[in-house]
Amino acid sequence: MSGHSKWATTKHKKAVIDARRGKLFAKLIKNVEVAARLGGGDPAGNPTLYDAIQKAKKSSVPNDNIDRAVKRGSGAEGGGADYQTLFYEAYGPAGIALLIECLTDNRNRSASDVRVAVTRNGGTMADVGSTQRMFSRKGVVVVPKVQEGGKTISEDDLLEATLDADPEEVNDLGDNFEVISDPADTVRVREAVQAAGLDYESAEVSFVPDFTQEVDAPTVEKLFKIIDALEDSDDVQNVYSNFDASDEVMASLG
Repeated sequence: MSGHSKWATTKHKKAVIDARRGKLFAKLIKNVEVAARLGGGDPAGNPTLYDAIQKAKKSSVPNDNIDRAVKRGSGAEGGGADYQTLFYEAYGPAGIALLIECLTDNRNRSASDVRVAVTRNGGTMADVGSTQRMFSRKGVVVVPKVQEGGKTISEDDLLEATLDADPEEVNDLGDNFEVISDPADTVRVREAVQAAGLDYESAEVSFVPDFTQEVDAPTVEKLFKIIDALEDSDDVQNVYSNFDASDEVMASLG
């Protein structure tokens, strides 16, 4: 799981850059709208919406934007789009697997954006099922090591807090821990974290690689060019990869 941990850490840092580009806000708002459409506009009865709202708030999305997204999604306000979740598959340098998740109201646009981003940056599109079989759906709850007020928690603290929620493992991401679980247990893990008085960064169902591939700095650099191009698309919500790289390699990339 070390490769996934490093990728999760990288994504966390990239989120700050994405926010400055104005991309992250739009993607988080889209998640809120879709969650409200699928499960209703009441966060108390719709845990997916609750977590989407919390993630948006933790990324400083204005409350008014969040409220309007909930209303559009639940039908209380007009203007909502009919979003579809689509997956595209590709290979990066050295055969690194890429699983690209899109949330779009225009299938042709998203397909074109993904293909251009991948092929113009040295990657190749893959047949359906080629890379998705290398990933498993998992619940992922990210918890900061340093909590509000300056308290530092350990891996043992987190394991003890979530034990009754049946976590599969806890990974060290550097500044954060991530708790991996069965997708159906995501909310239970998040609620266990909250019940223990701990803050959390995000709680969502994600795709975790079943195995990882060690790569060098030039390969990671080429891979990030593809990922950056993909994430510049408004339709691309997440890019999952199975690469692994040493701390030294990641540090050399800044």
